[in-house]
Parts: sequence; structure tokens; C-alpha cells
Amino acid sequence: MLDPSSSEDTGAESDPEVAREPQRKPSVLSAAGKRRNIWRTGGERLQSAEAGGAPGRGAKGSPSAGDEEEKKERERAQKEEKERRTKLQIYVFVLRCISYPFNAKQPTDMARRQQKVNKQQLQTVKERFLAFLNGETQIMADEAFCNAIRSYYEGFLKSERVSRMVQGGGCSANDFREVFKKNIERRVRSLPEIDGLSKETVLSSWITKYDTIYRGEEDMRRQPQRAHLSAVSELILSKEQLYEMFQQILGIRKFEHQQLYNACQLDNVDEQAAQIRRELDGRLQLADKIARERRYPKFVSADMEALYIEELRSSVNLLMANLESLPVSKGGPDFKQKLKRSSMNNSFLDIGDEGDILSKSDVVLSFNLEVVIVEVQGLKSVAPNRIVYCTMEVEGGEKLQTDQAEASRPMWGTQGDFTTTHPLPLVKVKLFTESTGVLALEDKELGRVVLNPTTSGPKQAEFHRMVVPKNSQDADLRIKLAVRMDKPPNMKHSGYLYAVGHRVWKRWKKRYFVLVQVSQYTFAMCSYRERKAEPQELMHLEGYTVDYCDPQTGLQGGRVFFNAVKEGDLVTFACDDEQDRVLWVQAIYRATGQSYKPVPPIHNKTANSKEGNMKSSCISLDPSQRQSVEDLISAAPSCFDHAALFTVLQKHTLQHRMNDSFSCLGWFSPGQVFVLDEYCARYGVRGCHRHLSYLKDLMDYAENSVLVDPMLLHYSYAFCASHIHGNRPDGTGTVTLEEKEQFEAVRSRLIVLLENQITHFRYCFPFGRPDGALKATLSLLERVLIKDITTVVPTEETKRRVQKCLEKAAQINYGQLMDYAQINVDSEEVPEKRLEDTLRLGELCIEVLQQNDEHHSEAFSWWPELMAEHAETFLSLYRVGMDSALQVQPVDSWNSFPLFQLLNNFLRADSHLCNGAFHKHLQEVFIPLVVRYIDLMETSIAQSIHRGFEQETWQSVKLLTNNLANVPLPKVPSLPLTLPQMPSFSVPTWIGPLYENTNGSATSEDLFWKLDALQMFVMDLHWPEPEFASHLEQRLKLMASDMMEACVKRTKSAFDGKMQKASKSTEFRVPLSVCTMFNMLLDAKKQSAKLCVLDYNQEIDIQWQQYHSKIDVLIDDTFKEMILSLISKCAAVLEGVLSKLSRYDEGTFFSSILSFTKPGMDLADTYIIFVRQNQDILRDHINDEVCIEKVFDQWYTSSMRAVCVWLTDRLDLQLHIYQLKVLIKIVKKIYRDFRLQGVLDGTLNNSSYETVCNRLKVEEATAAVKAGDGLQGISMRDSDEEDS
Repeated sequence: MLDPSSSEDTGAESDPEVAREPQRKPSVLSAAGKRRNIWRTGGERLQSAEAGGAPGRGAKGSPSAGDEEEKKERERAQKEEKERRTKLQIYVFVLRCISYPFNAKQPTDMARRQQKVNKQQLQTVKERFLAFLNGETQIMADEAFCNAIRSYYEGFLKSERVSRMVQGGGCSANDFREVFKKNIERRVRSLPEIDGLSKETVLSSWITKYDTIYRGEEDMRRQPQRAHLSAVSELILSKEQLYEMFQQILGIRKFEHQQLYNACQLDNVDEQAAQIRRELDGRLQLADKIARERRYPKFVSADMEALYIEELRSSVNLLMANLESLPVSKGGPDFKQKLKRSSMNNSFLDIGDEGDILSKSDVVLSFNLEVVIVEVQGLKSVAPNRIVYCTMEVEGGEKLQTDQAEASRPMWGTQGDFTTTHPLPLVKVKLFTESTGVLALEDKELGRVVLNPTTSGPKQAEFHRMVVPKNSQDADLRIKLAVRMDKPPNMKHSGYLYAVGHRVWKRWKKRYFVLVQVSQYTFAMCSYRERKAEPQELMHLEGYTVDYCDPQTGLQGGRVFFNAVKEGDLVTFACDDEQDRVLWVQAIYRATGQSYKPVPPIHNKTANSKEGNMKSSCISLDPSQRQSVEDLISAAPSCFDHAALFTVLQKHTLQHRMNDSFSCLGWFSPGQVFVLDEYCARYGVRGCHRHLSYLKDLMDYAENSVLVDPMLLHYSYAFCASHIHGNRPDGTGTVTLEEKEQFEAVRSRLIVLLENQITHFRYCFPFGRPDGALKATLSLLERVLIKDITTVVPTEETKRRVQKCLEKAAQINYGQLMDYAQINVDSEEVPEKRLEDTLRLGELCIEVLQQNDEHHSEAFSWWPELMAEHAETFLSLYRVGMDSALQVQPVDSWNSFPLFQLLNNFLRADSHLCNGAFHKHLQEVFIPLVVRYIDLMETSIAQSIHRGFEQETWQSVKLLTNNLANVPLPKVPSLPLTLPQMPSFSVPTWIGPLYENTNGSATSEDLFWKLDALQMFVMDLHWPEPEFASHLEQRLKLMASDMMEACVKRTKSAFDGKMQKASKSTEFRVPLSVCTMFNMLLDAKKQSAKLCVLDYNQEIDIQWQQYHSKIDVLIDDTFKEMILSLISKCAAVLEGVLSKLSRYDEGTFFSSILSFTKPGMDLADTYIIFVRQNQDILRDHINDEVCIEKVFDQWYTSSMRAVCVWLTDRLDLQLHIYQLKVLIKIVKKIYRDFRLQGVLDGTLNNSSYETVCNRLKVEEATAAVKAGDGLQGISMRDSDEEDS
């Protein structure tokens, strides 16, 4: 028996016999002794084990503990030997399938599998990506790519699910790359567009950098090494590679393979074809025996028995047709040859009938001859300088000539190639010399030689004596030449034999025989004469049996005999050599297809082995080894249960495949598929049994957390289901009871497996890998639930099962998440810590649900509501911990708002979870908190307005230092992009960004900021329920309106107080606080549009429109009143100036007194300075240009109107020269100054101004007539001579 080891190179550690031997025998067996022992038969091993165990039981009758151990050891050894012999027998069948396939070919359309990633490679990849993140590589990358790599490293590479996937052997480098690609595609789509740089370019660049990081610098520099067999298993393999692969699969050592190879004569194509013919004949005989003895398998229906026999015969006929389609001239099949599948139903005897009509013309042989002329010796009759040459010809063919040579050195080495159809051709070679005579017509012949070559003749060059003309001096003329005659593929053997028969060769005579293969099933024994292409006589070997026989008396010629027997005919052959007889018997044995194998006579066995070149005698084995090998080789395949043998073969093949370096997911390599297909076709393994065994093996792996492609399960299950329900997927219509029982068992087991995989979908198909596997699993479950081929399973049944699985999945996923987060719920823990843990757990829950949506939602696209229910179940488990954490938070604590924002932002973006059960519960929990928070903020803001205006200094925010109100307010958490922290105000952090935008007061700006921040906070909550969201918005808008109204009124009150206290002289300057008040009103106008107006998407009722318009009207009216109050104050200053000028009115007492004085222009100058400085104050400190224009327009208009009224009152009086000079200067300067401030010409040139100008021009003309130069150059004419 052979040692149960994997290969010759595995050593003693993997050899159980070698490992156990030192415990029993201290001495070490030699290699030769070990080889002698391994070929012992099972019966011999069993007898020796029993004999060795008998003395061990001791003198007493009761067995000891050592006896029990020895008994178990013997049983284990016997079991191993049985398994080992089974593997050897399987290997014999596999060898024959590989050496001469005629049904299958290696598929070339299978998807190439990727190299799997192991634990060491995963760790290396992690280290490379970590080195990149730590800046230890030379790869340049921007921040976005670094963030993508960091997310990939933290979320994928460090994930426990990836470690499980690698451990399961279903993860390849391509899976790693695809996950990264899917991740960055989502990231790049969210990036803004960049001019000149497309997102496809960014993706390509990122993928290239990823590949560089993944491979590492060392792998880039590493030189490619020679690929191992497992690395090329995805390619089309040669015979030698297939032999090596199945040695590893079945644990066959190299020397065992060599011995079996030689014993099976795998290099002999004829022997393999003959073996197939014997096998097919045996299968037909087995079918006849089953039909005759009615020993049928148990079928689901008794009507299938006759069909079963018909299927057996039909399968054999199909194999015969495939074998017959192989051309004999090829010398054997090629792996890449396309076989012709025939549907003929010819029986074995039908093909044999062709022998009755076999004619001589059907036997065609073609021989290639090579004639090589080397040299001539003994040439004396020709002068040394004469030219000689040779000619060669095959009778009936063309003549060829060598090159010319001098007679002193007649050497050529010339080869001539000929083709002939004569098995015994005639080859003529002649030697010539050139004739020197003038009248000579032909060259002179010096000698000739005639040869009769055969295919078995010598191949080396030899000397032959030439026939020379009479009276020639060259008595010892010899020529060295070689004649090589190739044997055609359809010529199986040839040689001279003595023969006599009843139908042919009726005379005992020595003839030249050729065994010719006409087709795969047609052989003929032909005798030939010299120079004849057709056989003289032939015998069709169909139905003959060849065997050795004793010498026949009365026959002269021949030393050893053999015969071929057929009903009604006996042909006796004889030859002179024992080895020649053995070769003839073997060749005819293969040709006849007989089941009986001739055995040489015993007295000749030793002689044969000494002489031999026989294939079977080249194995140097002792008799026990020879017997064991012979048992394996000569065992009739039809006597084995090939279904059981194939189960073992397929199981070990799958085990080898799952352990190789490829991420196969259960798919066989092309070479393995080829061998398994050939085995099933050649030895009649039923397709249903094959797929049932495959399903069992795949499920064994899947149940042990090894990744298996569900498409494989689906295909095999669909095949079996179709077969069981009578659909004949492979043309087999019979269904055995065993197949049906196994199918039902497999179906039940498959349902449990699929439901378990769906339940653990995050771990069985991590990150959606293998691609499409989860969707295929769901499809397979729906297929498995179909009880028969016609009944469609209700959709609700499948949906119910998937729903139940997802409910369990939610609990499992949440439990795994809690273990990963390592959060321990402790009622005595600090509330802040519990809330922090809840927030972190919420982030993890969202990450899990996002991964489910990204990687698994497509698989559940048939039932999207089931994934929503799964998410709700998952969140309901989180809800328990969230509620308990929120309940222990202190009253009026707002630290839980980030939790609401986190969860709500995720839930509202999901159409299935938005306003779901968990989402509604979340709203119910946080509604009281939001309402309470807004109530407190409203009270706080109202108090800040009251206290702020009481302490308001009305300084501009730009001038504000540290004198702001210190008002304690409820704290609000620092939410990202939402409400900043509201501390007690000392130097508020929000002042900075407002410096460039406003000059409002501290109280007003604080109010506007608080209102805006509160509204932004509520807006950023994105409350999902429209009614409550609308309620919150309306309440905040109303609050803002009320607060703004109070602010405006308090500002107006303060403005009136300031105006009342202001001076009416030209010393009056507009206070900066007044500008601040204007700015505050302007800000209130702007803020009201944002803080007091509802979203246009909401329905606005009439009351709200009226309420909002009331706020706008209030602000506008207050603004107008403040402008009028300021203008009236400026007008009062002008009236004061005009009242001083009234003292110079004509006809008054003071006029005559003041006429003697010479007053200067101080009055005009002080007023002009008053106007200019106040213009500058308003221009510099009021932020709104429109407001400034309104103030200046009204100020200019009122000023001109006042001057016009004053002059109108004095129409009957002539102006004093002083009055005229002052008015001209004031009017001209005011006109110019307000024009420079942007007052339009239409306002500047109003009617009052025209009236004033006309009056002053008249007065100026009158004064010029009376006083001459009394105006001192002051005139209404446009001139720049006056001082500015």
C-alpha cells in the first residue's frame, strides 16, 4: 500500500508511517525497504496487524489499556490504508483522463481570479498606509487625499471585518482597491469644481497614488520571480502541470506517480485509446447485466428503470462518437482540440459492422524516408582529381543527386527526403564519375547498392558493399549511408511473422505484417509484398482475442507462437524472438479491445525482463509491489462506485483550490474543471450527484466563515432542482430516490445557511465584498424557497424570512458595536460622561447605518422598507441608552442639543427614516428642551434690552472698550456652524467681525446678534415636523419684532433727549451718539427684513403681514421724525444767524448805530464752519448713504426756505451792505458745500434758491450804484476769488 503523504518532497514529518515507526522499532528503515513495504496489499497489511496484535494481549484474558491503544492504532492504520488505496485508485483514473481526454477541454472563458491577501500582507499594507499618514514616504499629496487615506485606514484597514474577510480567504488586492475607489468617488463628487481640473483627473491621480502606497517601494524594486504552480493555476496547464497538481491534491508522491505513469503506459497513445475502448465495452456489459438481473437503483418512479438502461447505453454511445471523432493521424488528442459532439445512437456492434466491408483501399499508409549518404571507401579505379557523385532514388519516385566531390575525398553528408506508400520500398543508390570523352552521352557508373528498409530498421549510418561492373578495379568498394523510415501514426506495429489461418493466409509462410489503425474502432492486420502499396491480404481485428500459445507441431519456422481467435477463425502467428512476440501481443491486445489481458508464460518472464524494452517491465519491483500496482492498473473501472470516488476527488480538489494563493471563492481553476468534467463524462458520474456533492462541500466551507461565491451555490442548486423536478438539464431523465433525499437535506441546510448569512450580512459580506454577493444570496434564498419548478414562492414568504433575519441582524450589529465602543452603562456615572458616551455611540451608529446604505442597500433594493425596519430596530436599541442618559441630565442643561443635531441631520436625509418611529421619539424628547430654551432666551434678551438701554452711552461699537453690560445669560453649547457660546459680556468675542460693518450701539448690536444667533440655532436644528418648525419660526420672528420695536422706541426716546439738550448756536455739533442712533435705526431696518420676515416658502396670513408692516412703519416713522428733529435743530441755528442780521434792518434804531461800525464776516464764517463740520460728522459716522442724502436734502431745502422767508419779509426794505455781504457768502458757500456732498441739482436749484439769488443780485446791483466798492469784492457772480 502506498504511504499517505502529499508529495515526495514533504519529508518524514508529513508521513504518518515514518512518524509512527520509531515508537515501535528503533531501527530506521532504508529507502529500499520502505519502498518494498509501501506496495503491500491491504489484505497483507491487515493480516500482519492482526498477527502483531495477538501476543500483545498478554497471558490474562482481559485486555489491558495498552491493548486498547494498540487496537485503536491498528484501526486507524487500516482506515488510513483504505483511504490511501482509494486515493491511488482515483489517481489512476485521473491519470488516464489527463493523458487521453476526448470529452472535455480546459475552459478559456472563466473569469481570472485575483491573488488573495493573507494576514502578513494585510499587516504590511497597514504599515505602509500608516507610514504615508506619518509623512515617512516621498509621495506628495494634498490635504484632501490625506483625509481620504486617513478615512480609508481608520474605517477599512483597521476594521475587524476586514481581518475576518482576509482570514476567510476571500479578499484580494482588487477588493481593497475597489473599496477605496468607491470611497473617493463619493468624496470627489462633494468637492467644488476647479477650473482646468476635472474630477476624473483627480480620481485617476488619487488611484495612482493609492497603488503606489499599496505596493510600497520595496515591491517596486523587487525582481519578478519564477511563478509557482499555484500561481499559474489560472492559466491553461500542460499535462505535466496537471499531473503535478493532482499529485498535490491526492497526496501522491513523485516516485509513486512515476511508477503508476509507467505501469499505465501513459506515454503510449494507442494503449490509452485501447483502454478507453475496454472501459466503454465494460460499461455496456454492466448496463446489460443491470437490465438482465434487474438490479436497478431505487427511483422515484418505477417507470424510470427502462429509461435508466437507455441512458446508460446512450451515454456510452456518445462517448464512442466522441472517441471516433478524434482523427487517428493526430496520434492522440490535444487539450485545445474542439471535440465533435454527436447525437448518434450507434451501438458498439454497429461500429464493428464496418469490418465486414473493409477493403484494401481503406488501408492507406504514407512513409517518410530519409537517405543520408556520408562517404565512399575503396575507390581506386578513378584518378584522384576526377569528379564523383551519387544518386539516390526510391523505386517509383524521383531521383536525387549529391554534390560533386573529388575522387580523392568522396565525402558528402547529403540527405535526400522521399515519400512512399510502400511498407517495403526499394531504395537504389549509385556512384558515378564524370565522363571526359567527347562523344560520351552519360557519366560512368562505378557501383550501386539496393536496400530494402523497414520502419524498425537501423537508424545509424552503416557501410554497405556496392555492386561494381565487371573487370572493375574496385573490388572492395563500400558506401556509408543511412536509410531512416518513419512510422506513420496509424501504423501501430510491423515486422516479419509466420502466419496461417482459416480465412486468410492459408499457407504457413513468412510475411511482412503491419498492424494498421483505420479509425478509432477499426484495426486491420495486413500483409505486404515488396514495392506494393496495397496489402496482399488483410484481417479485420474486430471480435478477435489475442493470446500467447505453445509451439505448434508440424509448422516449420518460428520459435515462439501466439494466436488470434474468433468464432469460426483461428490465426496462428510465430516469430523468432520472445520480445518481438510480447510487443506484437500487446499491440493486437490494444487493437482488439478485449477485456482479457494476455499474460506471458511464466518460464519466459525472467528472460523477457532481462531482454526487455517493454513498458511494463521497466519498473524494478518485487512480486508484491508488482501485484499491487497491477491491481490498481488492471482494475476494471466499471466495477467501481465512481460516484463515491468522484465525491472524494472533488472534495480534495476543492480543498486544494481553497488553500492556494488565489481568492477563488469556491471556483475551480480551468485545469481542475477540465479534469473533473472529463472524469464525470468518462466514468458516468451523474450530474446531479456531482452538484449535490459540490453543494455540500461549499456549504461546509461557508459554515466555517470561509467566503464562497453564492453564484456557485445558485448554479449547482438550480441544476439539482431542475433535475429533481424532471427538467433534464443534462439530458438525464431518471431521478433516484437517494438524489431526491439528498436534495431535500441540502435544501434545508442551504436555507439555514442563507438565513444565517443574511443575518450576519455585515460580517459575511463586509463592505459589500465580494461584489454582488449579498444580492446573489437573496436571489438564491428566493430560489431555494421554491418547492418545485412550477410553483412560484409567494413574495411575502421571502420577505418575511428576510425581515426576520434583519431583525436578528440589528441586535447582533448593535451588540458588536457596543463591544467595539467598550461603553459600560453605569447609573452612578457623571451625567456629562454618559452624555459624551451616548454622543460617541450615536456617531458609531450613524456610521454603521451609512455603511449599510452605501455597501448593502443595493442588494435589498427589492425591499427597501426592510432595510428601513432594520435601521429602526437598530436605533430602537440605541434609544434605550439615549433615553436613560438624557433623563439624568440636569435641568436647563443644553449640552444635549449636539446629540439632537447629529441624529436629526442623519435621519432627515434618509427618506425611509425621516419621521420614522425613532425620529418621532427624538422629536418628542427634545421639544420641551427647545421650548424651554427659547423661553429663557426671550426673557434674557428682554432683560438685556432694559438694562442695556439704562446704561447705554450710545458710543459706537468701534469706540467701545470694556464698558459693555455684564448680563448673565443661559449657556448654549458650542455647536458646529450653529449658535456660539453665550457668555457674560465683558469683551464679547463677536465684536471683532462687526467692526468693519456697523457703528451701532453695544446694546442694539448685542440684541441683533442674539436674535440672529437664536434664529440660526433653531434653523440649524432643521426640525423635521413642518408644523412645529413653522411654530418655532413664527415665535422667533414675533419675538424679534417685539424686541426690535422696544429697541426703536428706546432709541427714539434717547434721541429726543439729546436734541432737547443740544445748543441752538453755531457752536452746535451733531453728537456722535446721535449718529449711533441713526445707525442703530438703519441696522434695525436691515435686520427686520431678516429677523422679522417669515420664510417665503411658508404660508403667511394677513395678520402676520399686518404685524410685520407695523414694525416697518414704526422704523420708517421714527427715522423720519429723527431726521426732522435734527433738521429743525440746524434750522434753529440758521434762524439765530438771521436774527442777528435783522438788527441791521433799514429804519431801525440799531441800524443807524451799527452803521458806524465796520463789522467783519465772523457771523458768516462761523455758520459756514458749523455747516461744514456737521456735514463731515454726518458723512463720517452715519453708514447709510441714502440716509445722509435725505438729511442733506432736507437741511439744504429748509435752509434756503428760511433765507427766502427772511428776505420776503423785507421786500420793502433795502438790505444793509453788511446783511448783503453775509447772505451772499452764506448762500454761495452753502450751495457749493451741499453740492459737494452730493445733493442733486434739482434740489439745489429749487424755487427758494432762485428767489434768494434774484433778490441778492438786485440788492448787489443797487449797492454797487450807491456804495461803489462797499461789497469788497463779494458778489453773486461765480468766481473763485473768495477765500474758501
